[in-house]
Amino acid sequence: MTTTVTAVAHRGDPYRARENTLPSIRSAVEQGADAVEIDVRLTRDGVPVLLHDATLERLWGHDVRIDRLDHRELEERTGGGVPTLRAALSAAGDRRVMIDLPGATDTSVRETVGVVRECGAQERAYYCADTHAMLKVRAADPSAEIALTWTTLAPPRAVLLDAVRPRWLNYRFGLLSRDLADRVHSDGLLVSTWTADTRRTMRRLIAHGADSITTNRIDALRVQLANSPSSGAS
Repeated sequence: MTTTVTAVAHRGDPYRARENTLPSIRSAVEQGADAVEIDVRLTRDGVPVLLHDATLERLWGHDVRIDRLDHRELEERTGGGVPTLRAALSAAGDRRVMIDLPGATDTSVRETVGVVRECGAQERAYYCADTHAMLKVRAADPSAEIALTWTTLAPPRAVLLDAVRPRWLNYRFGLLSRDLADRVHSDGLLVSTWTADTRRTMRRLIAHGADSITTNRIDALRVQLANSPSSGAS
């Protein structure tokens, strides 16, 4: 029986273009990503933009927090390189977009969910992060699709699952085993994993029953999926 595995491009295609940028998203789509994972934070004036870190230092060489810059100032510092969520949703075309919410606050979640709604992207956008952030997403959008990031082998308590209502449990790749995948599936949930970058790890996750694999090497993952007898394109 062929099982579909969703191929998720982590922050776009970061080996070809800078992560969380429009060229990176477009490259991921060209390489065959089923979904693109992006990180969203707010500028000081409340614009949702793509950035994983709290500051611009690692990617853009400026030791300044994103939440201390207005959007206009951010564009000046990065030459327009940090895209808005609105632009990212457009660049992804018809592909799914997995929105991670580092440093989530009530305001950042509300603004992010609002942009997704305004862009008519509710059906192809879903959200991932820890319990704290996903409870905020669930409050902001009762119908949102959620991938709850879970970092332990102990299962989430029933009361937590009832509150968050995830579709996915999102595990670091080293935690996943066939037994864990079977347990999650028996609870009626899907298994997503991050961030698998070697071919050996990709093959192991496919064999263990992962429903979704997030990678920085989307081209390599597409090859492994094409060559796997137990998986198919989604």
